[in-house]
Amino acid sequence: MTATIELRAGAARLTLAPDIGGAIAAYEWNDKPILRPTSADALSVGDVRSFSSYPLIPFSNRIADATLRWGGKAYPLPRYLPGEAHAIHGNGWRRVWNVVERSPRQATLELVHDAAGENAREWPFPYQARQKLDLAGDALTLTLTILNTGDAPSPFGLGWHPFFPRDTATILGFAASRVWQTDPTLLPTRLDPIPPAWDFGVPRPIAATTLDNCFEGWRPPATLHWPDRGLTAAISADAACPYLVVFIPPDRDYLAVEPVTHMTDAFNRAVAGQPDTGTRVLAPGARFSCTMRISVSPSSDDALAL
Repeated sequence: MTATIELRAGAARLTLAPDIGGAIAAYEWNDKPILRPTSADALSVGDVRSFSSYPLIPFSNRIADATLRWGGKAYPLPRYLPGEAHAIHGNGWRRVWNVVERSPRQATLELVHDAAGENAREWPFPYQARQKLDLAGDALTLTLTILNTGDAPSPFGLGWHPFFPRDTATILGFAASRVWQTDPTLLPTRLDPIPPAWDFGVPRPIAATTLDNCFEGWRPPATLHWPDRGLTAAISADAACPYLVVFIPPDRDYLAVEPVTHMTDAFNRAVAGQPDTGTRVLAPGARFSCTMRISVSPSSDDALAL
């Protein structure tokens, strides 16, 4: 069974699984799940993809053909998912994180990636990462920090992959300016105005919507309302995360709302000359942080209408 640690603050409870990608195994408020609960089977086998949330580092989403092109070199990367043509979500979600600080309401987890030997295959640039998780009675704040421990500038991206419970009555709301259309392998092809079927600027039921797309210019917060449970969650992030990936798979009881720092395949596209990909470069010894917050409140249909 996966080892876990628990934080509590008032009505809130957070369960962490540092050994499984530094993932969250549960986030509950008044005994109601805010994030998708992790099943006993997933906990038993350490199936991180079935957990409540995990960090995205040192990149979000996909890198085309599992090959990073940077500095005139091509670096092959692992294909972690069966049948997936591209590298996905970095390597932090595949690694053991260490608990370096802990109190009843806070924990800090650390991952050191030395990019030596077999580790270089996961990502060619060394880094140190820290996650700080701060639980309050009505909110969870997550701060993700990366430090370049190498001697060369390196590209990087950060984000989170939180999964939330969902049914056809679940109400989603978020404002953004444009959305990336994708090819069948989910690489971006064209930046478009948001079509009506994907427009949640006015919160509305998800119903049969299917999405796996990156939105640009999102304006926090994104909101989720569960009418059957009288709960609302607001997902916000700081200015370091101007992109929002929304993943609503068909015929599933969950969705993901992912604040991230860059678009899909950002680094390869930046090298190819595409502007405004969200690509950032970290100098040796420099660090960068971003923060996401999930706020929880009771709600009713009448309150939502106001």
